[in-house]
Amino acid sequence: MSAAEEAEWKTRKRRIDPRLDALGWKLGEGAASPTPHRTEEHETANGPADYVFWHERNIVAVVEAKKVTVGPQNVLTQAERYARGLGDSPHNFRGLRAPFLYSTNGEVFWFHDVRHELNRSRRIAQFHTPSAIAEMLGRDFDAECQRVAAMPHDHPRLRPYQKDANAAVEKAIADRKRNLLVAMATARRER
Repeated sequence: MSAAEEAEWKTRKRRIDPRLDALGWKLGEGAASPTPHRTEEHETANGPADYVFWHERNIVAVVEAKKVTVGPQNVLTQAERYARGLGDSPHNFRGLRAPFLYSTNGEVFWFHDVRHELNRSRRIAQFHTPSAIAEMLGRDFDAECQRVAAMPHDHPRLRPYQKDANAAVEKAIADRKRNLLVAMATARRER
């Protein structure tokens, strides 16, 4: 059978489930299990989500799966719809009841961290592991940016344009820019 003929359920069983198992997202029992796991066909007010990831008895991600011939980039909107329809959740990010969204066709993976409105969806190599999800949940990005901004930039060898470049990079990171190009002249060595 060619990839073009592969049904969505076969894509899930052949391409997606083995990846999830290998990364530590084993099939589990929902809120009953304290260990990270996944459930499938999770009922929401907006229909069943293909997969949800659980961490510390809470849903932390919604995954929308498509057959291998469908590009997953624009499918994140379905994961978003299911995240809006989640019931009992401690999370609420502008109506989205899970902090992370994924879409995939088993070959291409898209991800969106919806906790901040400036975060944009992006292509990733594969799903995050449970430990990577735990790390992301434990980070306070805004506090980290404030700590960096509070650091002094008064080294006597810094030139004004270097100070300006440092400030611009820090601002771009705080504004959640993911791709930066910085070109600066090299400093001449004093003897």
